Amino acid sequence: MPRIFEPSEIYQGVLLRKSIDFGVRIVKLFKYLIQKDKSLEALYIQLLKSGTSIGANVSEAQSAISKKDFINKLFISLKESRETDFWLNLFFRTDVINQSEYDSLIKDCDELERLLSSSIKTAKGS
Repeated sequence: MPRIFEPSEIYQGVLLRKSIDFGVRIVKLFKYLIQKDKSLEALYIQLLKSGTSIGANVSEAQSAISKKDFINKLFISLKESRETDFWLNLFFRTDVINQSEYDSLIKDCDELERLLSSSIKTAKGS
């Protein structure tokens, strides 16, 4: 049976918690937006998928069987966070979300991107 790669305690705590908290915010935003205007449901679903996938892949990385697998899962999370960034920008620029909603969400999304990038660099270096 392959040995499971064990990420650091810091990784398990901060990154996982922040990605779950962000996913919760995305689910709540989706529920709010779908009630407000169903005509854009297909786009809202894209945001829902990418925004919640970040935490799902971070969680999956905790059970990685190798460093390579761990890094790959984090890369997927990073790609999903960048897609989420795109949808948030699009929704803001088309007045689907307001300035304060955008500022708050994009701040959290950017923080996740920085944490993921840092975790990837650290894992590659160790």
